[in-house]
Amino acid sequence: MPQEAILVEQLSKTYQVPEREGGFSAAVRSFFKRKYKDVNAVQKVDFRIQPGEIVGFLGPNGAGKTTTLKMLSGLLHPTGGTAQVLGFTPWKLEPAYLRSMTLVMGQRNRLSWDIPAADSFLLNQAIYRLPDDEYKATLKELDELLELGPLLKKPVRNLSLGERMKCEIAAGLLHRPKVLFLDEPTIGLDITGQVRIREFLREYNRRTGATIILTSHYMADVTALCERIIIIHHGHLKYDGGITNLSRRIAPFKLIGVMLADANGHDLSVYGTPVDNEEDADKRYIQVQAVDVASVTARILADLPVHDITITDPPIESVIERAFNE
Repeated sequence: MPQEAILVEQLSKTYQVPEREGGFSAAVRSFFKRKYKDVNAVQKVDFRIQPGEIVGFLGPNGAGKTTTLKMLSGLLHPTGGTAQVLGFTPWKLEPAYLRSMTLVMGQRNRLSWDIPAADSFLLNQAIYRLPDDEYKATLKELDELLELGPLLKKPVRNLSLGERMKCEIAAGLLHRPKVLFLDEPTIGLDITGQVRIREFLREYNRRTGATIILTSHYMADVTALCERIIIIHHGHLKYDGGITNLSRRIAPFKLIGVMLADANGHDLSVYGTPVDNEEDADKRYIQVQAVDVASVTARILADLPVHDITITDPPIESVIERAFNE
């Protein structure tokens, strides 16, 4: 196995999309001579991921995240560049590679809708040619982590979204893949379901050392699991590094929260930019440049009847949004 679990160099994907104006005459003309437009979904992306890393792969809708994961899992052939996953070229679809990876898409089903999840699991056992003892041991471990027991005998159509996602993830892990491509695995789940899936992924990574690329629109997924994030926007790689470093680079400011013994008549705007904080309504918050935190805090303590004061980083959602916009 190479040093990197995943090596991507100048990876690109361009789609030819048919286009025409509305109306019957335009439809007739397009029947004889169709016009196409090139759409660059992914453009010369480079990154390396080490074995055992959990990396957040972020970007707004249409940024190229799912297209990249589909190329790395072998579902799409790129129009340019190269990629190696566990030493394999993904789009060659070698059986040894397919047994080493899994792609779980939160908006796509891999389980048969009308039969119990247990039957779909047995089908996966046959597809991957898993010995009975290995299959049962893996299923027991997944059951321990995801509490699958009560779900396996129900037809998949009768499962709630959270229950189905548990079974979808389990089905993708029965062959113990070394690389997991997870595209919105917690989409649509309630807070309890999201937390449960995060805890499972963290524990699975700890037990197996699997490499995980995770896309999600829930920043709590990213902050709970990933120390490193990759941001892609309009097909271009915009950032690759730690969340903390991104905050320092994109949003070099801090939030100072102040609870005053006497809140009347004190204008905090003279110390910084007032901001709302719905999670902590007891304090009034201002935003200040990171380099000015010490001096501003000293002024507040000297000037005002401070009952409590806190200094925090900006919410990661704000940092990511600023990164997208820039």
